Amino acid sequence: MDPVPASVRRRIALRALSIALAVTPFGLTFGAIASASGLTLAETMGFSLFVFTGSAQFAAVAILGEGGAIGAAISAGLLLNLRSLAFGILLAPDLRGPLWWRALVSQLVIDESTAVATVETETASRRWGFLAGGVAVFTLWNLSTLVGAAVVSTGGDAIARYGLDATIAAAFLGLLWPRMGEPDQRRVALTGAAIALALTPFLPPGIVVVAAAVAVFVGRRA
Repeated sequence: MDPVPASVRRRIALRALSIALAVTPFGLTFGAIASASGLTLAETMGFSLFVFTGSAQFAAVAILGEGGAIGAAISAGLLLNLRSLAFGILLAPDLRGPLWWRALVSQLVIDESTAVATVETETASRRWGFLAGGVAVFTLWNLSTLVGAAVVSTGGDAIARYGLDATIAAAFLGLLWPRMGEPDQRRVALTGAAIALALTPFLPPGIVVVAAAVAVFVGRRA
């Protein structure tokens, strides 16, 4: 594999750090909410270390906090993360290696690492972007979860009050914007947005995300 130039590594590292910082407020919120729902510090950290996917973590904790069954919490998490199948297929050519390696890095297959990787065009830089994005988010997500569970007690109110809940969307727009110069990418983005807007009033969030993925096929054939 061709080495990644130092200048490219720095650019990718800054991009990965920016998106990792964007998810930090949500890590704080998750830690606080999990603690308020009755989870111990060890259980809360176990969620972030081993589940490591924000939407599924929030959904599971909300269900468990309201007295729901473990099966319902698991089902909600699986539904919300069906999109990871598409991420895995997309990233597979860039993450070739022995089975143990692919099993290890599969823990980092999340929205953010996929976004950082797929902005790049070369295999080596895509691989570097995936690892940089995944490690940066994993580190800051777990640190912020720890702080949220151990220190923060205001839950999600402060996040919404200061507008920090907009940072994720802003970070993703910053990552995706360079790709909007290609007609195929614009068609996919617009089709996905239209599907999501049309279905949001009628379907749960997890189903909307999965349905919007159809835009990859519809948009490219338009």
